[in-house]
Amino acid sequence: MGRRILNEALRAIVNAERRGKATVELKPISTVMSSFLKIMKDRVENKHRSWLSLMLEMSEGYIKNFQVYDPHRVGRITVELQGRVNDCHALTYRQDIKARDIEGYRLRMLPTHQWGYVVITTPDGLLDHEEAIKRNVGGQVVGYFH
Repeated sequence: MGRRILNEALRAIVNAERRGKATVELKPISTVMSSFLKIMKDRVENKHRSWLSLMLEMSEGYIKNFQVYDPHRVGRITVELQGRVNDCHALTYRQDIKARDIEGYRLRMLPTHQWGYVVITTPDGLLDHEEAIKRNVGGQVVGYFH
């Protein structure tokens, strides 16, 4: 049930990006969804650019910001978009992944080596693939975005 809700929310974000919308409202919400959005907000594309352009973009991720309204009931999340999300999916099946297999999975699932993130639920919480490799933890793949 929870993964379907996350998948529908991520598809709403992609559809709003393709239509050129500035914001999108997501209902219903979950804590996994807000953690996934936090990763999307905090991560910056790793394209090969000069250090000056990277420093200018350090505050920008794949989404500008998001706000959670009434998290203890059905609630809603309003997401401010900035046109960087090409595609994102939540896996509706559970796929276990070991720490040593994360890089190979990323290479298989993402269309390019330069940008995109795989999100994994670990004993340390929801992490992107880079952080999971640094901490040397595995877990279950929740989804990916690029």
